[in-house]
Amino acid sequence: MSRNQLIFMKTNEHANKSVPGIHSPAAFTVPMSYRQVYRCHLRPRLAQWLMPAVLAMCAASVQPVQATGQVTERYRHLDTEHVPDATTTQATRTRVLDLRAATQLEDIIPELAGKRVVLVGETHNRYEHHLTQLEIIRRLHALNPRLVIGMEAFQQPFQAVVDGYIEGRLDEQELLRGTEYYRRWKYDFRHYAPILAYAREHRLPVVALNLSVELTDKVGRVGIEGLTETERDQVPVAIDHSDTDYAERLRDIYEQHPDTEGRGFDGFLEVQLLWDEGMAERAAEYLEAHPDTTMVLLAGAGHLAYGSGIPQRLQRRLGGDMAIILNDWHGQLGPGLADYLLLPQPQSLPPAGKFGALLEEQEDRLLIEHCLEDSPCIEAGLRPGDLILSINGLPINDLADLRLITWMLKPGDSITLTVQRRRWLRRPQELSHELVLH
Repeated sequence: MSRNQLIFMKTNEHANKSVPGIHSPAAFTVPMSYRQVYRCHLRPRLAQWLMPAVLAMCAASVQPVQATGQVTERYRHLDTEHVPDATTTQATRTRVLDLRAATQLEDIIPELAGKRVVLVGETHNRYEHHLTQLEIIRRLHALNPRLVIGMEAFQQPFQAVVDGYIEGRLDEQELLRGTEYYRRWKYDFRHYAPILAYAREHRLPVVALNLSVELTDKVGRVGIEGLTETERDQVPVAIDHSDTDYAERLRDIYEQHPDTEGRGFDGFLEVQLLWDEGMAERAAEYLEAHPDTTMVLLAGAGHLAYGSGIPQRLQRRLGGDMAIILNDWHGQLGPGLADYLLLPQPQSLPPAGKFGALLEEQEDRLLIEHCLEDSPCIEAGLRPGDLILSINGLPINDLADLRLITWMLKPGDSITLTVQRRRWLRRPQELSHELVLH
């Protein structure tokens, strides 16, 4: 991980809008690729009739040279009339990022060690992002044993379950089941497993930052004003709407997948701000109660970029020195985006074990819709319409149950899959199959 490069962008300014380029047509020429030469030996009378045609052909052969002069003359005025003076264009204010100055991850750790909060962004399904998060945690922990990790991936009502795992009272399966991980967060747990294993090994507290999905879903439908009194007690006291640049960036995201049946952009924005304020409030509460700790806060890059989501709301509540780190960024680069931009090498999760079936959820039931060619599903004789009852004796009602049981399995591992098969005019048949995962 020490080879991960980053770009140091030390600035607190806001990003400028995109700078329009200057495009001016250049004068061009059309070269003559060949010369046409006509030698005619004609009788005088015949020549009298053919000579005009020959002259026309010769004239045509030199037409490109005349066109060249016309085109050059046509665009000559652009050099003086329509090209703006250099001192008046935005191009003179174009910022330059010197990639030769890129340093290594370990080089910024001493500066990060002096921060009260280090916020590290992620794309949730990028394994390399989580590996750099872990490396930052490890290096900061080596300098400061009073380290705590805040995670967007877990919701606040399940803090006791997270504590049970960190303290060694619960295993990974109990953590996932107890936090309803695959129903609420759904991303492959293997992305986060190394971070949580390190926290467990060293007893580093993990703070569940996210609001419950029940609360955010309801706000998306009816707004904060439509909540019950009990539900409003879960909403942060203050929600700041003043960052209009943030709202415009969120609008761009919303318009890629607009909600035509809900409350539109206003509802989308209200939920996003509720998320940001809720996570910032929870982090601030923990740090105020534990003033000698430093937090590494892990959240989606969109919640951190330009300091607009969580950072400025945490700063408003807590104060203190903070640093924002982003793993990659696919939007426009500009001042104020982050303090550091990491450029990790792409890495993929190890292959997961699969039994090669397309599945369909139907009201707390999970059915086999189709078996893929040359798959364990085919080899075991499973059929479309088979109802999955259990894997290794553990009941299956939906995809979340399936992922909870199989997330750690690898190609070559064996499972016992029990299904129920419907039969015409007879009672359903229960069948068990041994499958070796591909």
